[in-house]
Amino acid sequence: MTDTTVSSARIRAGSLIGALFAFTATFAFSAKAILVKLAYVHPVDAVTLLTLRMLFSFPFFLIAAAWSHRNAGGNRLQIRDGVKLGILGFLGFYLASLLDFMGLTYLSASLERLIVFLYPTLVILLGAFFLRQRITAPAIVALAVSYAGILLVFAKDASIDQPHLWIGAALVFGSTLAYAAYLTGCEEMIVRLGPVRFTAYAMTLSCVMVAVHFFLIHPAADLVGQPGPVYTLSFLMAIFSTVLPAFLLSIGIRKIGAANASIIGSSGPVFTVVMAYFLLGESMSGGQMIGALLVLSGVALISVRQGG
Repeated sequence: MTDTTVSSARIRAGSLIGALFAFTATFAFSAKAILVKLAYVHPVDAVTLLTLRMLFSFPFFLIAAAWSHRNAGGNRLQIRDGVKLGILGFLGFYLASLLDFMGLTYLSASLERLIVFLYPTLVILLGAFFLRQRITAPAIVALAVSYAGILLVFAKDASIDQPHLWIGAALVFGSTLAYAAYLTGCEEMIVRLGPVRFTAYAMTLSCVMVAVHFFLIHPAADLVGQPGPVYTLSFLMAIFSTVLPAFLLSIGIRKIGAANASIIGSSGPVFTVVMAYFLLGESMSGGQMIGALLVLSGVALISVRQGG
């Protein structure tokens, strides 16, 4: 076996691993909307719920930040790195999360995922506009197939007249745009710092930002006066829909790039629809099932392309 063959096999394996990590992160992130809606059954507001999520996450990110700093060697952070980390932390897991939590007070979990699904397109467009990245034919095909599926998945929800629909839609779209900007800007920093170090630093900063926001508008007592299920759901949200997928997504981005990781994220709405059906009682028709299959086909297309 030649060195070229071995190198190609390693690249292929790395791409498949990256796609798997991005796919797993997508599933974990998709559960967040379900957990948020379950928490909203109780009298808790968006800022308090987000703060609990981030406070439960904070120790894990702080430990990871300390570990990665200790093992960074001579690769010290520059002032510009700190500025970029602050901006990305603000966009990706403070602003995007805050707007999303606020939007979910108005929208169903399924409709929220429909709007969030716009981020792969926004990532590609932002990358093309700001980073001069070429939009490849496989990416266009994968997006087209996925969008056709997502329209079928959510055709029913989009036709239902809901109170405050447009307020919720605007909030979630703002969240989606902020997250797309985060994904567009983080790829270079992930390569420079490594996925664990970048994620730990950015998420630690995000946790601090969320806590500052909370204490500016709430008394500290609001953190200890919540119903028991709110703490349980916040903890699950922190571990399975924040810490785990944040690291997996960063590793996936490093291996296959932000644009392709975002296209794999198109499977997220399907996961949410299924979970919303079983856990929240939201209905799913035959047309939605067909749409789900189309979405997964689009994800498979980009994953196979990366693997080959």
